[in-house]
Amino acid sequence: MIHTLETNQEELSIIQENLNEDYLTRARAAAYVFDTQQDVIKNVKEMSYLARLLNVDELHVIDENGIIVSASISRYVGYDMSDHEQSAAFLSLLNSDDENAYLIQEAQPNAVDKIIMKYIGVSRKGHKGIVQVGFKPTRQLEAESRNTYEYIFSRFPTDEDEELFAVDRSTGTVLGHSSGVKHEFDDDYYRPQQLLDCTNGAYKKDLNGKMMYVAVREYNDILICFALPFKVLVNQLLKHVFQTLIYLLFVEIIIILLLNYLVKQKVINGIHQIMEDLFAITNGNLDTTVTVGGNRELETLSAGINAMVKSIISISDHISTIIQISGIPLAAFEYKPGRQHVFVTSGLKELLDLPDSKAKELYQNSMLFDQYIGTITDRPIAGETDIFKISDTKYVRIHMSGTSGTQLGVITDVSKDVLEKRRMFYENTHDALTGLYKYAFFKQQASDILHNMPSGHMCAVVMLDLDHFKSINDTHGHDAGDLYLKSFASVLKSMPTEHFITARRSGDEFSMLIYDCVEHADIIRHLDAFYQALKNHPVTLSAGKTIVISASAGFSRTFDPDCCIDTLLSQADTALYHIKRTTKGRYWEYSSDTAESECITKIP
Repeated sequence: MIHTLETNQEELSIIQENLNEDYLTRARAAAYVFDTQQDVIKNVKEMSYLARLLNVDELHVIDENGIIVSASISRYVGYDMSDHEQSAAFLSLLNSDDENAYLIQEAQPNAVDKIIMKYIGVSRKGHKGIVQVGFKPTRQLEAESRNTYEYIFSRFPTDEDEELFAVDRSTGTVLGHSSGVKHEFDDDYYRPQQLLDCTNGAYKKDLNGKMMYVAVREYNDILICFALPFKVLVNQLLKHVFQTLIYLLFVEIIIILLLNYLVKQKVINGIHQIMEDLFAITNGNLDTTVTVGGNRELETLSAGINAMVKSIISISDHISTIIQISGIPLAAFEYKPGRQHVFVTSGLKELLDLPDSKAKELYQNSMLFDQYIGTITDRPIAGETDIFKISDTKYVRIHMSGTSGTQLGVITDVSKDVLEKRRMFYENTHDALTGLYKYAFFKQQASDILHNMPSGHMCAVVMLDLDHFKSINDTHGHDAGDLYLKSFASVLKSMPTEHFITARRSGDEFSMLIYDCVEHADIIRHLDAFYQALKNHPVTLSAGKTIVISASAGFSRTFDPDCCIDTLLSQADTALYHIKRTTKGRYWEYSSDTAESECITKIP
């Protein structure tokens, strides 16, 4: 349960961090649009359109007096941010001298509609004011709901009279119970001072005088507790002890009768043969059949031994049946190196995707089976120690334990968890429309490549912007615009991955890192190859009109692995904006050794 809490909290932290960074980027993108296109602020329709482009639920522009002067939702226009504690928090940005100041607010009911929203605000550049975006944090709220004690307790089934519960050590409040929290908790063993005595297990009485065995683990000032009636505990223990004694007594009686019978008959040759066959069986050769004859007694004994071996073999089948009934995707195996036979449950070959012929071969040879398991466990998937890949859609967890030369193993199917984790990672790092890296993940990857760049090598950061994209949307519609973006992205993705990583920054802006280059000419060659690929991949828009994608680019290069990636991105942006003002469909390089007004060098 503690592991589940920690896993859920880690997932919640990752989701919150990604949402904060993603929507901060969107807020700054909106602020940039407002600073460069003032007409957008005056039109609610344009504001709504921009909000959809940025994939946010709300978009506000707040003036220097703290009044919403423009919004994607018309009824919010004119709202005074100081009227409510939730909105007033953003007024601190108006008093900041930092033009990059921002505020990320936790999810809470908003001031107007009282619905749960998450807001992010950034200071405007060149104008006194704030740009604010808002969105419904659905994924964050879902993750928080999975981190409650009630939800977690519901995932752990309990038998009758067993209890799972959590108690706040400071206040004594019962935070969660396997039977719910809608009844009174008057027993002493619900009190923190009593529970602290149960960290190694202890017996406590309830209000009815019934003795309970209580075990406690402390986690973050919370006591996670388990309680079981003493009577149930003793009954289970006595039952298992009694069954074990009966079994041992039965085995002892059989062995004594068998030995007496063999001694009375004095069939020395038969005994020797039986002993040889039994030795082979105990060494793992379970296919051995005892065929001692000569008289009816020895034949009966041989048949009994053979039946016993079959019953031993059938144990694994019984275990398999129990596992199948439970519905758990689990299999177990046991073998001893040097012995031939391997005990396995029936679900093992399905979990390992073994053909019938291969499974039969492995089950009959423990050495081959050990080698096969070794080839799987030698290659755990990245970030894990006991999870291994069987196929692109099959992943298993293998736990092994060796005692007295015997290898025991349990295999469980964790494909759903692994694939879900990878799906979440892909969604968090890739743009939904184009399949390219998201800008934040691109920066992280580019920074790692830059800092690990070999001595004497160089790389270049490239910022790209599609030319005339707005006119394509206005003329041919947003579906054609999306097709135009995806076609451009397909050209980006076609670049050789040993030299390129690519990302969608926002809207029609994209980024590239060209790396593992030895000289300046290598970067130019890669850029020329990219622009040639654009010419070779025209896109067909509505009404069958085919056009060549036009894009402008600016780049900045460096030999220095300690260079800051944000500096390179800013320089590439400078080069991009210059060429957009002068010409289009070309790329330019930033030059740091010339004056600012001449900081762009045209590449022929």
